[in-house]
Amino acid sequence: MTLPAAHRNLRTSPTVLVVDDEVRSQEALRRTLEEDFDVLCASSAAEGMACLEREQPAGAIRIVLCDQRMPGMTGVQFLREVRSRWPDIVRIILSGYTDAEDIISGVNEAGIWQYLLKPWQPEQLLLTLQRASEVWRLQQENQRLTLDLRTAEPVLRRRVDGKQAQARSAFGLAGLIRAPGSPLNAVCDLIARIAPFDLSVLVTGESGTGKEMVARAIHYESRRANKPFITENCGALPDTLLESELFGYKRGAFTGAVEDRVGLFQQADGGTLFLDEIGETSPAFQVKLLRVLQEGEFRPLGSNRSVSADVRVIAATNRDLEEDVRNGRFREDLYYRLATIAVHVPPLRQRGMDLPLLAERLLASSSAALGKMATGFTPAACEAMAAYAWPGNVRELQNEILRLLALSDGELLDVDRMSPRIIDGHAAALSRGAPWFGELTGPLKERMEQLERQVIAEAMQRHAGNKSRAARELGLSRVGLRAKLARFGEGDEA
Repeated sequence: MTLPAAHRNLRTSPTVLVVDDEVRSQEALRRTLEEDFDVLCASSAAEGMACLEREQPAGAIRIVLCDQRMPGMTGVQFLREVRSRWPDIVRIILSGYTDAEDIISGVNEAGIWQYLLKPWQPEQLLLTLQRASEVWRLQQENQRLTLDLRTAEPVLRRRVDGKQAQARSAFGLAGLIRAPGSPLNAVCDLIARIAPFDLSVLVTGESGTGKEMVARAIHYESRRANKPFITENCGALPDTLLESELFGYKRGAFTGAVEDRVGLFQQADGGTLFLDEIGETSPAFQVKLLRVLQEGEFRPLGSNRSVSADVRVIAATNRDLEEDVRNGRFREDLYYRLATIAVHVPPLRQRGMDLPLLAERLLASSSAALGKMATGFTPAACEAMAAYAWPGNVRELQNEILRLLALSDGELLDVDRMSPRIIDGHAAALSRGAPWFGELTGPLKERMEQLERQVIAEAMQRHAGNKSRAARELGLSRVGLRAKLARFGEGDEA
């Protein structure tokens, strides 16, 4: 009736239980299946149930192959009981009758996977049981994965929450490097006020000032922080490519469109889309963008259906868009749609107090990127950085530090490895006998503050205390210069 216990312990093949009241039928089934399966046989439903109770605590039996017409209990009745007690077992019935009622009853009541008719073909029967064994394996794998996912969900949630917190710390307001008294503080205050509201924002400022960082800060301080932040440089693509990038396209929409492509508006659904260099777009494209912003939907190239997307748009430019509007180069209606809130990022030359912090942060990140460590800057290098106007802003400063790291050998980065334009400016200042280039002490931040104070003092001396002229020379507003003088304890006279 069953294999000896020693043999059962050595099984490596799937096990099938054959339940049939005809012994010759049992033997025929065994001969067909025994090369691929371990076969257990029972001559009645009662024997089959006893075999299951003995074997199934170890989960040995994967498939039950049962005859329909048996004395005492039909195959459907037996398999219905099997289903209620061991639902994972794959249930197959054999019958020499084609009674539709029996088939429907078997499928509905006993959850039968296959209904095979006699006389059966060996190849068909073997193939059916091989498929049944794979179904059993997939069921077990599905249950295991479901359990793993349920167990892992709290762990995954903690990991996701941790990464989201890291992203907010790195790209939110905390990631915008600034010192007390920095003009960037007013920008951060404005970001904190506007970020929670789904308003379009236009970020302006010179190239390299960090407009994308400001846009990211707005995103990560908003309710959309857990959704995508997608960027696109509008000045880098012609109209046709830009339209396909933003709105997507259908296969066959143009030559080379071999598959559907989801546009950036759809990819950013629920999040923020940052459109850099918006002032470089053509009037024709501006019309299409305006329609998307007004109606909240667009039509992919080659499609006759509109697609909607919930996206907050932040645009950026280094151009004077108000002047472009007056000249007819930029659409007035699009300008006011984008510039619901305008945020201006000050250039680095107006953020002298931020320079030490920026230099330290960029040195750390650049050292990690190049795998070459440096501990800081020499006093002469600090003097040169403080005296230079940085027309390329933060991007230029980052590139200069990368250059210094690549060319320097010591732990301190010195002025002699800087770019010629910076060295020349430093030499010219020294030749003028500038009094602020004296001995500097303390950490980098304190040295840079000393330099800033001396630069301002020299400018005030050169212009006989005229704040307006000194401010113009230093690239500051008169209010900004007065704030710096107050911070340095220089008083507020004249």
